[in-house]
Amino acid sequence: MDTKELLKKVRKIEIKTRRLSDHVFGGEYHSTFKGRGMTFSEVRKYQYGDDVRAIDWNVTARCNEPHIKVFEEERELTMMLMVDVSGSKFFGTQNQFKDEMATEISATLAFSAMQNNDKIGLILFSDAIELFIPPKKGRSHVLRIIRELIEFKPKSKKTDIGAAFKYLSSVMKKKAITFVLSDFVADDYDQTLKIVGKKHDITGIRIYDKQEETIPNLGLVQMKDEETGQVQVINTASKKVRTNYAAFYKEKAAYFEESFKKSGSGALCTRVDEDYAKKLLGYFKNRG
Repeated sequence: MDTKELLKKVRKIEIKTRRLSDHVFGGEYHSTFKGRGMTFSEVRKYQYGDDVRAIDWNVTARCNEPHIKVFEEERELTMMLMVDVSGSKFFGTQNQFKDEMATEISATLAFSAMQNNDKIGLILFSDAIELFIPPKKGRSHVLRIIRELIEFKPKSKKTDIGAAFKYLSSVMKKKAITFVLSDFVADDYDQTLKIVGKKHDITGIRIYDKQEETIPNLGLVQMKDEETGQVQVINTASKKVRTNYAAFYKEKAAYFEESFKKSGSGALCTRVDEDYAKKLLGYFKNRG
């Protein structure tokens, strides 16, 4: 993709997602995700009705009159976007590919955080960490994140969500609002999620295509696994094959729901042909 085409795509996504974040998610994001707590602001003279527990005895002793410490809510947050860039992201039979929806959702969340003057960072992962962009503020930083989401070429096509969670824990020492975007056709990440979920505010966003849930009866079909590169001829006319696949997919979706629920983390699912804005807004309102 040449520079001109890339910038055109970035601008198109910015216009669409910024409108959503400005008019729909700005207030909801602010009220849903609170600051880290109360931070010291100043010392002032004691006034009638002030809480005596807030008296600063050192300043009071120096000035010979009571002074109190004033605290205010620490609003600044850090948002981390963790996006799965493995081979399965290129699947899509409806409006768009899964990676295109992941880019739009990430951009919407990033602009919502920018409105709140929060820092935004990015982790792109496969079965390894493909890219880490440390959290920063500002529009130019958000546009860089969108550019990477559009044009980044991962080295691996496999997935390891557990390893991505471990990396998040190692690079983010303070609590971060973290959104993980993937199809979550994976396993063995529940224990790591439980540990990371105690430190960070995690939300999993499962993006999927309706056609992934079942295999249609098309007879003998050559299929390629985008993550392993393995090509097989599958007899889709076999009811057993179709039933086993449907059970496998249902099991992965259930594992996602159960893992995030048990860890105390948030979770939502959206198909590529659904309105993700409504799903996000509903999620924010339920949490707020």
